[in-house]
Amino acid sequence: MSFVETDRELTRHSYYAASAPRMAAFTPLPAGEHSCDVAVVGGGLAGLSAAIELRQRGFAVTLLEAQTIGHGASGRNGGQAIYGLACDITTIEDQLGIDAARRVFAMSIEALDLIRERIERFRIDCDWRDGYLGVAMNARKARALRDEVELLASRYDHALTWIEQRDLPQWIASPRYVAAAHDPRSGHLHPLKYARGLGQAAAALGASLHESSVVTALQDDAAGIRLTTDGGATVRARHVLLAGNVYLQALSPAVAPTLSARIMPVGTYIVCSEPIAPELAASLIPCGAAVCDNNFVLDYFRTTCDHRMLYGGRVSYSTRTPMDLATSMTRRMQATFPQLRGVQAEYAWGGFVDISMNRAPDFGRLPEFGDRVYYLQGFSGHGLALTGLAGKLVAEAIAGDASRFDVFARLKHTPFPGGAALRTPALVLGMAYARLRDLI
Repeated sequence: MSFVETDRELTRHSYYAASAPRMAAFTPLPAGEHSCDVAVVGGGLAGLSAAIELRQRGFAVTLLEAQTIGHGASGRNGGQAIYGLACDITTIEDQLGIDAARRVFAMSIEALDLIRERIERFRIDCDWRDGYLGVAMNARKARALRDEVELLASRYDHALTWIEQRDLPQWIASPRYVAAAHDPRSGHLHPLKYARGLGQAAAALGASLHESSVVTALQDDAAGIRLTTDGGATVRARHVLLAGNVYLQALSPAVAPTLSARIMPVGTYIVCSEPIAPELAASLIPCGAAVCDNNFVLDYFRTTCDHRMLYGGRVSYSTRTPMDLATSMTRRMQATFPQLRGVQAEYAWGGFVDISMNRAPDFGRLPEFGDRVYYLQGFSGHGLALTGLAGKLVAEAIAGDASRFDVFARLKHTPFPGGAALRTPALVLGMAYARLRDLI
């Protein structure tokens, strides 16, 4: 089974797909010649955000999605919108300095505000709830979490509430954790409802959205950047945004060999329980927040608006789906919440996200196209909020102000070691070592 077929099969069993109203389909781009100011490749959160922002600035936008709006990681992730990046903020400090790191962190908070703004402006019903709880499983992890709390307060003016073990039952009813930190600015939502809401918003603003339109080639010619689809359509655009992440693998090696080499597809997996008693659901996480531990290979979970436990935690660095996914994930859920013994998973799904070597986002331009082709990738499993801001930064850059986009574009990224043949086995070994460190 191919990479795309595996992803499609896994997504089919998603709680989100079962619980999100399906919006009217967008037709494939018809065969023939088309033109626009900006062509966006990818109908996930980053591409949709860019389409909205570009239309608000008066650009003619054509968005091409190979599957359906929100099909990829944008519509099946853990639903947690969290401050910061997937990497430690010190990674940004080390590369760009403290002033640039402060700008980046401030933009991550802006990304959270942007979600709330769009939910309100476009009337998107996506089950938003405030609050994020970071938890630690042992004394060493608690010290690391406390260090992060102090760093964010002292250098980034971002205050979290520190929670000692004795106070944890007021926040989370689990015996696994020894300390926690709460952030009221972060939160959680139904990602597929949100993605589809953004799709409807982009279309209402005048963007031309097309599903089932696979971009097979990208060429530079005298009339602009020329995109070709599998349906026999061509689009000429002044600018192009590549916002497909790992789903551009069939295209990007021919377009920019270094682009696909700097990200790896990683399988992530989630279960959602059968409905449980409302009072039990409310008692598990009394604060109502999304929860995530601070292990390198981490667990994350939250309750849903219809009284279920949604629990993620397994990953595959070889792109092979773990065996007995629902059973093993249910055991993890019940280990965290013994109150759920006997409660089964009704849904189990997964798919692929893109990670970069240092877990920092990889934004930039392709110089072989005269810097007219932008790309956004490397969100590394932490992109629910940042993708929205990334689309805004690209729109700003195309409109003439690249100052904020270029803060991210200055970050240096290296290819995964081992080349095409050995980088996946090397990553599997590296992650096995990281898991061992978490256990120790």
